[in-house]
Amino acid sequence: MCIDVSRDWLDIYCQPEGKRARLPNKVEGHKQVAQLACEPGALACFEATGGQEWRLWSALDAAGIATRQLPPTQIKAFAASRGTRAKTDRIDAELIARFMAFRPVAGRVLPHEKIRHLRALTSKRKQLVETRKRLLAQIKAHGKLESPDMFDVMDAELKDLLDRQIAELNVRIEQTMASDDDLAAIAGVLRSVPGIGPVDSTMLIAEMPELGQLSGEQAAVLAGLAPNAQDSGSMSGKRAIGGRRRQLRHVMFQATLVASHHNPILKTFADRLRAAGKPHEVVITAVARKLVTIANALCKNRQKWADQATGQIQFLGGLWPYNCQSDPEYHQCDILSIRRTTISFSDSLKRSIRSMN
Repeated sequence: MCIDVSRDWLDIYCQPEGKRARLPNKVEGHKQVAQLACEPGALACFEATGGQEWRLWSALDAAGIATRQLPPTQIKAFAASRGTRAKTDRIDAELIARFMAFRPVAGRVLPHEKIRHLRALTSKRKQLVETRKRLLAQIKAHGKLESPDMFDVMDAELKDLLDRQIAELNVRIEQTMASDDDLAAIAGVLRSVPGIGPVDSTMLIAEMPELGQLSGEQAAVLAGLAPNAQDSGSMSGKRAIGGRRRQLRHVMFQATLVASHHNPILKTFADRLRAAGKPHEVVITAVARKLVTIANALCKNRQKWADQATGQIQFLGGLWPYNCQSDPEYHQCDILSIRRTTISFSDSLKRSIRSMN
């Protein structure tokens, strides 16, 4: 069962029967969708539509129905590959069904309730912080008016309100993290990395709950930090990043600005790129990608940054912390094996950095 979700309606297309239905995007409609998908082995799929699908997603998950959320860009690309130019809710529902037949493992499952609650808190906090930034810009602009004191009291009250609300959200976020042992453990691992603070760690957990379950390359792609090649024949186009989880990428850029000056390993890495004449944007992107890779590796082993002092590997002119006991392949700490692994990993990263030129 594939569903095109809009603000008011749910357009349904069922494979392989080809049945169609249209139900309201309300609680009653969600119950009807759950009844339609009650058959054993049924799978409900839908696009990400800016949050319009979350209530339906939660209702189907509570009813024990397997669900999958799909990226709209992939559905759009699939439609273009089929030569489908028309777009209606009915057509979109059928396209989702045909896409799932083509890629049955695509999409992601519903995050845990704690993650959803944490994501709602972090999203609201980000909105309030943006509102406060705009207010501060307006206060600065008021100083250029003929009567700069006209709005002082109003601006001060509004700023005080925003400060209190942000502080309250910070407390609620910390309480949510502390109430779950697993979230608290992951947050402790992330905050042990120089450059990743409380806000960065909570955003990483909320926006990338898969952290620690992926490879380093997959984590970089999911964060939108892997450069996309633009080559054809003898032409080598300029690589660029984009797509995927934009809010997470913005947070990682902020963390990277701190880590590139205060994290000893990433500072050495960033200085090496600057000395090679790389542009600032390339340096920040490369360091952000490396920071995500490090965070993912630490979360996978549930090992804090300070605990990595049991072994160190020479890496691109800096020291890469490595715990020999965490990897069964190198449980004897064979130096030659570690050196071969380091060289191959260094070559791979060097190719990635060259591709960012």
